[in-house]
Amino acid sequence: MINELRVTKLLMPKIASYGCWKSPMTSDLIVAETIGISSIVVDNNAIYWLEGRPQEKGRNVLVQWTSDGQTMDITPQPFNVRTRVHEYGGGAYLIAHETVYFVNFGDQRVYQQKRNSYPEPLTPENQYYYADFILDSQNNRLICVAEDHGLSDHEPENKIVSVNLATGEVNTLVSGHDFYSFPRLNPDGTILAWIAWNHPNMPWDETELYQAPLNSEGLLGEKQFVAGKKNESIAEIKWSPNGVLTFSSDRNNWWNLYQHKDGVQLLLEKEAEFAYPHWIFGLSTFAFADENTLVCTYTQHGRWYLGSLDIPTGQLTPFNLPYTNISSLKVRENQAFFLGSSPTEANAIIQFDLATQETTILKQATSLKMDEGYLSIPEFIEFPTENGLTAYAWYYPPKNKDYIAPENELPPLLVKSHGGPTAATYPSFSLSVQYWTSRGFGYLTVNYGGSTGFGRNYRQRLQKNWGIVDVADCINGAKYLVQQQKVDGKKLAISGGSAGGYTTLAALTFYDTFKAGASYYGVSDLEALATDTHKFEARYLDGLIGKYPEEKEIYYQRSPIHFTDQLSCPIIFFQGLEDKVVPPNQTEKMVEAMKQKGIPVEYVPFEKEQHGFRQANNIKQALEREFSFYARIFGFDTVDQSVS
Repeated sequence: MINELRVTKLLMPKIASYGCWKSPMTSDLIVAETIGISSIVVDNNAIYWLEGRPQEKGRNVLVQWTSDGQTMDITPQPFNVRTRVHEYGGGAYLIAHETVYFVNFGDQRVYQQKRNSYPEPLTPENQYYYADFILDSQNNRLICVAEDHGLSDHEPENKIVSVNLATGEVNTLVSGHDFYSFPRLNPDGTILAWIAWNHPNMPWDETELYQAPLNSEGLLGEKQFVAGKKNESIAEIKWSPNGVLTFSSDRNNWWNLYQHKDGVQLLLEKEAEFAYPHWIFGLSTFAFADENTLVCTYTQHGRWYLGSLDIPTGQLTPFNLPYTNISSLKVRENQAFFLGSSPTEANAIIQFDLATQETTILKQATSLKMDEGYLSIPEFIEFPTENGLTAYAWYYPPKNKDYIAPENELPPLLVKSHGGPTAATYPSFSLSVQYWTSRGFGYLTVNYGGSTGFGRNYRQRLQKNWGIVDVADCINGAKYLVQQQKVDGKKLAISGGSAGGYTTLAALTFYDTFKAGASYYGVSDLEALATDTHKFEARYLDGLIGKYPEEKEIYYQRSPIHFTDQLSCPIIFFQGLEDKVVPPNQTEKMVEAMKQKGIPVEYVPFEKEQHGFRQANNIKQALEREFSFYARIFGFDTVDQSVS
């Protein structure tokens, strides 16, 4: 009896205030055990993907998985598979007949790596960046998007080029638009299709789809306009096995699937998105199993699904899978491969048998298996916001099986404002999120107006309203949880990176809902951003704010840097010193202004980091510093916050 009582006592949770819970989710564990996985490619019997490794200073390594279950690194040191086209990159490699073609981050040249050999440069030393490759085997060349940075007195020139595989010679195939993506050849290599758009549009605003024949010399004939018009975004294209051009378009408010066959035909009308916004190259949300069967991913009500679309009947059959975030879909024969994650399962390379519907995990982002007693499962919430509208978010409540809070105590809340701002947040397993919830924080990730996944009209809410709609939705999401008595209204913090950093700074400057915040490479001066950023986003603010300089006053009025006199709460800033998207001077001006006013402020700069942190020590330091910052503000006891 005594032993039973002792065991019961040991298993009973301890009573401790929210924010003071000890957690097995340490920052060391997070960076040591977690890698980034992206960009699946299928070639013959091998599967390839990229691994972003914080322990190797963020180096991106190409990894191969073979049918006998073996994996091996393909990319030797010091190569780093990453392109800087649009600065956000993606589509940095191609596998063709067991030969690897990839962009090396250090010099942005295309390298050729044959089986079991060392990479050799293919393209010349110049100021070109490359992305989004396809093989034109009939003409022994690559076709890809290129960005020419050799024009010192002008913004970079984007175009579609060919790269001769024998000589490395680069020739222009298509030019004239400001931007290009998805150059794709039909199955017999006689027609090239592509997407193009111009300033001031972003690819989710307005794009155009073209195709043109290839002659016997590999030159393009007269281009033909296929689809795309004012207020229409063509987001992704593929050719069917029998040569029918297939694409996603939001002409009916949602990114649905269409084919160009005797005109443009809608394959399925559904209030769901069958595409991602084109922030990076190489996106793949649908693929053909055969000419009549399209395997596709789609998002609805804040999460992703995988289904099979029978093209002749328009019947969509969803698969019963546990994954709530699905991307990088590829199909070979009767097998689908994709990146899949859920609230309790980390991102992984999944092989899915379309016939038996059996799944196999080929590689997971972390080998760490956490006791579910420490894992917070998110709840999808809809909440009222300005103008009688509804916004959406995922709420993760505090969770740690070893602790309960004192009676009548409510947890602090960290509101996360995602970047983009035309992006979205999905319910995927994240050790970084669980780091907070296992210490007693509530965690709210907001899909504010402007986010993708809820239709074009929802996305358009942010037009001319950046710094207003997004801020209001983050504030109203926090207030909703306070009203529901789920969190403490006196312990609200907000954090965000890039565009989410701007939302954070605007919320802290112009409103008093939050008591502290963290800005990760956030925008503080909209005018500076409009005049000093990279080409891809150089005119983004035309739609989000207004034309510059004609509407300069609006830029001034919405820039936190000019209104630090309204600030009264502490902020911690994190900034990569090589950031070309949001240059360091934006953060440094804000920090200096706060110091002059005497507001508590911390500045954490990181050398050799760009827009987003990739090095293990920096990721770890940022997480720890942000938590310690809030602990001081809210008065938490942070002694021995981690369980070894």
